[in-house]
Amino acid sequence: MSEREGAVTFQGGPLPLVGPELQVGDQAPDFNVIDGGLGAVTLASSAGKVRLISAVPSLDTPVCSDQTKRFAEALGGLPENVEVLTISADLPFAQGRWCGAEGVEMTTLSDHRELSFANAYGVLIKELQLLSRAIFVIDAEDKIAYLEIVSEVTDHPNYDAALAAAGGETGNADAGGEADAGEADGGEADGGEADAGEADAGGDDAGEAEAPPAPAEDGEGDESNG
Repeated sequence: MSEREGAVTFQGGPLPLVGPELQVGDQAPDFNVIDGGLGAVTLASSAGKVRLISAVPSLDTPVCSDQTKRFAEALGGLPENVEVLTISADLPFAQGRWCGAEGVEMTTLSDHRELSFANAYGVLIKELQLLSRAIFVIDAEDKIAYLEIVSEVTDHPNYDAALAAAGGETGNADAGGEADAGEADGGEADGGEADAGEADAGGDDAGEAEAPPAPAEDGEGDESNG
């Protein structure tokens, strides 16, 4: 599997990403992840729908938590044929615990077992065994309609651009970066807010520069950072 040197940064330090550098218009690769009931989920599981896939390092960190809540809040403004999926390397039990604690109702999928999505979509941070922060919108014909690989892992994505690409309502995004209707450039997104080294989703993550550990192995006290 190819590595793209310096594809993203973490607190300013360059990190390679493993996997292909996908482009708008490419055929969306298949993947095999698991849901909260440990059932397999693939691209074909949502065939015929538009998918907005939000990839995050770990739900138990402030920026990832905020990102997931932002898309959950936007669900009501999306067309009926749009499915929003959050994918991380957290265990499914930890994902379920986070959703329950935060009162969030949306589809979360775990890539911890094979890192299948991370490898297929080119968002695997090999050193950390985590997914880099990214957004993909896949149309009903399984083509990539929009993507953003956030260049600094601790920044927010461009929420408005992603929601617009999925046909949803915009205007409440935290992200301030410019993005076109196809591929967005992950720039400064929320005043430089970073989530490194802080595992409590309600905590203050500014100023921490320590790289996040690998995802927790149980649903209690999962403290992967991203």
